[in-house]
Amino acid sequence: VFQKWENREISNFDYLIQLNTMAGRTYNDLAQYPVFPWILRDYTSEELDLNNPAVFRDLSKPIGVVNEKNAKTVKEKYISFFRYENFEDPLGMIDKFHYGTHYSNAAGVMHYLIRVEPFTTLHIQLQSGRFDCADRQFHSIPATWQALMDNPNDVKELIPEFFYFPEFLENQNGFNLGQLQMSKEVVNDVVLPKWARSPEDFIYKHRKALESEYVSAHLHEWIDLIFGYKQRGPAAVEALNVFY
Repeated sequence: VFQKWENREISNFDYLIQLNTMAGRTYNDLAQYPVFPWILRDYTSEELDLNNPAVFRDLSKPIGVVNEKNAKTVKEKYISFFRYENFEDPLGMIDKFHYGTHYSNAAGVMHYLIRVEPFTTLHIQLQSGRFDCADRQFHSIPATWQALMDNPNDVKELIPEFFYFPEFLENQNGFNLGQLQMSKEVVNDVVLPKWARSPEDFIYKHRKALESEYVSAHLHEWIDLIFGYKQRGPAAVEALNVFY
């Protein structure tokens, strides 16, 4: 598979799907759901210029420190995390970590797919029979990216649906997802980046970005973090990539 990818006989999308499968990730297990990277950092421009390297996320860094400002906080947490997080660990069994949550988990999958069944029902069950408050819903792609940049504790990567399934961005079932506290805006379809004219247009351009020259040249850096040698040990510590 690697040889085929290197020779560009299979797409970046297909290679990531196959890596996820080999790593034991599957659509049948929300706790081990396939994981894909955030690949862009420009969600505000009117047009998306895929020839400009500045529109892409730095794939060599975990999502928690793509914003350089977060790196200091993340390093400090690792050095003194018992004091920092008020951790109770009398037996000294917990290893140090940079992030107390994970880049892929069941709640995160339900968060992204809340508008489509069976994930809507699973989300409601998780929230004791109702939708979570609107401000915590997935309601905007630009706002979700901004939250990641502002908060080093939010480290959710993406799921494959961001590259092929426009329906998950639409509230086709008309669920009452509430309204945002500050703006009173009703949460309905997901707010798209300015450069996307529709959910289909977002998926088309996002997939094009995934297959772009820049991502093809740098995707292996992200793969090292998620599936490769930077998952644990000294390389993970150095890369600020140690998870609880």
